[in-house]
Amino acid sequence: MDSPGYNCFVDRDKMDAAIQDLGPKELSCTDLQELKQLARQGYWAQSHALRGKVYQRLIRDIPCRTVTPDASVYSDIVGKIVGKHSSSCLPLPEFVDNTQVPSYCLNARGEGAVRKILLCIANQFPDISFCPALPAVVALLLHYSIDEAECFEKACRILACNDPGRRLIDQSFLAFESSCMTFGDLVNKYCQAAHKLMVAVSEDILQVYADWQRWLFGELPLCYFARVFDVFLVEGYKVLYRVALAILKFFHKVRAGQPLESDSVKQDIRMFVKDIAKTVSPEKLLEKAFAIRLFSRKEIQLLQMANEKALKQKGITVKQKR
Repeated sequence: MDSPGYNCFVDRDKMDAAIQDLGPKELSCTDLQELKQLARQGYWAQSHALRGKVYQRLIRDIPCRTVTPDASVYSDIVGKIVGKHSSSCLPLPEFVDNTQVPSYCLNARGEGAVRKILLCIANQFPDISFCPALPAVVALLLHYSIDEAECFEKACRILACNDPGRRLIDQSFLAFESSCMTFGDLVNKYCQAAHKLMVAVSEDILQVYADWQRWLFGELPLCYFARVFDVFLVEGYKVLYRVALAILKFFHKVRAGQPLESDSVKQDIRMFVKDIAKTVSPEKLLEKAFAIRLFSRKEIQLLQMANEKALKQKGITVKQKR
């Protein structure tokens, strides 16, 4: 077996256990429907090199604002922004809301690089006010980039997407909070048994559902998150709802009948997601996610807009400082 061409940011010992490099080396498909099927089946999930090529292509094809920072911008600004600080001690931008950088089999150099890239993104995107998903996205993209500058460019393209029908990552508290409300609406409709359990044991059900993005961007192990991200780059935001609903369904199946404490249910779900490999494979998780007959993208958009409107009417547009 060929040894995968990991870059200098990756802890090879951990990676060899996480992702084997056994899959195909090329992808010639250009038809979107076929690409959807291949992403869902994990066609490039077994090949580190092919996944890198596919990410490069999918991210290059994202329609972006005219002025989107690229790799050369990173090379120009990183020295000024980081200065003489050790990268491992760099503070994270405020918009990540105290989210830690997931380790995702990165070595110390890789974890420091994620911090540098996040600070440079904060410099170039002053309009991003709340984006706790970004550390996980940057940490994953770093695996499939030749250097920090290329990783920065990929993350910038995802953030600068200007296709109105294509939602990628929430960048404001209003968008994030309304997505949590929308997720709660979807749980109520598609996971009624789990919803009843949550209502019975939670003092504040919204607090539990407000954690849904954290399950995906941070708690899921690397090989699971990478599979979700494969499909997300092809199909967009709706995939995130699907996978989070599937996680809740599996959690309910495993925990139904066991005592749950109201003050720990949030923590229980996080631990369940962290150790999800004990319960379900990435294939089974995605299978369950796509078996849910979910609202159309249009209906979800309308639900999201209604929730945003309700939040604006209440005057909730920024996170209140505790």
